[in-house]
Amino acid sequence: MSDIAPPASVPANVIETLPIVIAPSPILKAHARAVGSADQDAVRALIPRMFETMYKAPGIGLAAPQVASGLRVIVIDLQPKDQRAPYALINPEVVALSTDLATREEGCLSLPNQYADVTRPARVKVRYLDQTGARLEIEAEGLMSACLQHEIDHLDGILFVDHISALKRNMLMRRLAKEQKLKKPDARR
Repeated sequence: MSDIAPPASVPANVIETLPIVIAPSPILKAHARAVGSADQDAVRALIPRMFETMYKAPGIGLAAPQVASGLRVIVIDLQPKDQRAPYALINPEVVALSTDLATREEGCLSLPNQYADVTRPARVKVRYLDQTGARLEIEAEGLMSACLQHEIDHLDGILFVDHISALKRNMLMRRLAKEQKLKKPDARR
C-alpha cells in the first residue's frame, strides 16, 4: 500500500468523517474479513476517514466495523502528552498475551456513555501491516495493550461488554437503548 491520501472527492485539507455504528447493530457482531490486495484503494480511502472520525468523536481507537466497514483495519492514537501518535493497523493479529492480568475502565464509541471495568492480559504483542504493506509488530502494556485488544476484539465481533457479567452487560445495553431512544427525534412532529 502507498501513502494515504484523502479520497478524490474530498479537498486535500478536508477529510470527511464517517457515521459511527451504535450497538446492537449486527455489523458489530460480525467477523471482519482480511484486507487483500484488491482492497488497497478502499483501505487508502478508509484510514484517514477513520482517524478523522475517531478524533472528532473523540476517542483513542476505532475499528472498521464501527464505521460499517467489514475490513480488518483499526486505528489508534493515545495522544500522549497531547501530541498525535497515530497507528493504523491492517490485518492485526495477536501473537502473544501475558498471563498476568490488568483491569481498567473501558468505554466504546459504539456504546456511547457506557463504561465498565474489563480484565484483560496486561501485555500484548500484535503483528500487522502498515499502510505501506510492511509487516510490523508492536508490544504494548497499560492503556495501549487494552486499546489494541479492545479494537482487535471488534474485528472478531466482540464488544467490551462481552467481557463483563451478563447482569452488568444487560444493564449497560438497556441504558444505552434508553439513551438512544431519547436522542431520536420524535416521529410525530
